[in-house]
Amino acid sequence: MNESSTSSGFSPSPSVAQAAQDLRAAAEGKIKDLAEQAFAAKDRALEGAAQLRDITAEKAREARAVATEKAAYLRDAAQEQWDDTRERAREWHTQAEDYVREHPTKCVLGALGVGFLIGLIARR
Repeated sequence: MNESSTSSGFSPSPSVAQAAQDLRAAAEGKIKDLAEQAFAAKDRALEGAAQLRDITAEKAREARAVATEKAAYLRDAAQEQWDDTRERAREWHTQAEDYVREHPTKCVLGALGVGFLIGLIARR
């Protein structure tokens, strides 16, 4: 039996303890490599998160600036519309006063007619 194991390339007295120690050393080396890779991946993830945070903050600043600009534009447009509406209302009021001064009888009879119609509608 000794001769057959020698001819197959195995040494006749390999130590089981030596084989276990070799396996342990190889496993420790792999564990160290995996730990280094994990720490490197963690560092890359942290860098990516920091970059993402910076990009997000920049986009938020840009969106805020655009929203502020748009709000100012809309405020100015609304103020302009309000001013135009007030001016038209003043013109209509002035025209109505002038019409009442020029045609007082028509206005009084018209007001009586409208009041009569409102009274009829309110009865129902």
